[in-house]
Amino acid sequence: MIRIALQAKGRLNEESMNLLADAGISVEESKRKLLSKANNFPLEILYLRDDDIPQAVANRIADVGIVGLNEVKEKGSPVDILYEPGFGKCRLSLAIPKNEPYNGLQYFNGKKVATSYPKILAEYFRENGIQGQIEEIAGSVEIAPSIGMTDAVFDIVSSGGTLISNGLVEVETVMYSQAVLIGPPAPDPEKEPLIRKLIFRLESVKRSKGKKYILVNVPNDKLDRALEIIPCMKSPTLLPLADQRWSAIHTVVDEELIWDVTEQLKSIGAEDILILSLERMIL
Repeated sequence: MIRIALQAKGRLNEESMNLLADAGISVEESKRKLLSKANNFPLEILYLRDDDIPQAVANRIADVGIVGLNEVKEKGSPVDILYEPGFGKCRLSLAIPKNEPYNGLQYFNGKKVATSYPKILAEYFRENGIQGQIEEIAGSVEIAPSIGMTDAVFDIVSSGGTLISNGLVEVETVMYSQAVLIGPPAPDPEKEPLIRKLIFRLESVKRSKGKKYILVNVPNDKLDRALEIIPCMKSPTLLPLADQRWSAIHTVVDEELIWDVTEQLKSIGAEDILILSLERMIL
């Protein structure tokens, strides 16, 4: 059995649990919300604060963990990034009151900046020769300027709505972050096959995101044109129909292209177009 550390509550918890469910891993309910087990996979879940996950993995309390890259960088624990699930994307940015004139990074010389990520910010200031004063705050960083505690903030930004509601404007992006699956530099050899199996499942789910399965009947004299229209991963499947004048094409198309592809296929005489959702995609 392997143990995975997940955020106890918050957005990454919900998305991580959804990912496991999509990967066919059913997790039992846990009232204590400390440990729970999967019903159909040799997996145990340890629920922690997100900033405790890198250390838990480095100390082998958990075999792997899903946490934001920003927490990995801030904590500096010796862990390896094993996989990027593709969710939890955000950025760490500097923000100042919206009415303040901004003329570049030199603005932060002599300024107080509130943040929950003092190590990342200190390194950034050091690399850019900025002499700013960093105030570490664990809670609601965005309110610090409005109550006179600091001049600016350095925090996670997703949509930017929280900054706007607190009268702040984003001026510098320091790093981009997303959820990552981490593990210790030298995983337990007995558990490594299970970790690979878990990643295999997660990857099959990730590959299916934003994809649609399309089935379309095409006149045989239009097949070459249809194949030019349909983008596919390798080569589409062609199947003859009972009506020997027609063939069926089966393939996978990016969701963002599906309507354009469908309209073009209709324009050359294609019929009976079916568009289906994908749950898994294994290459």
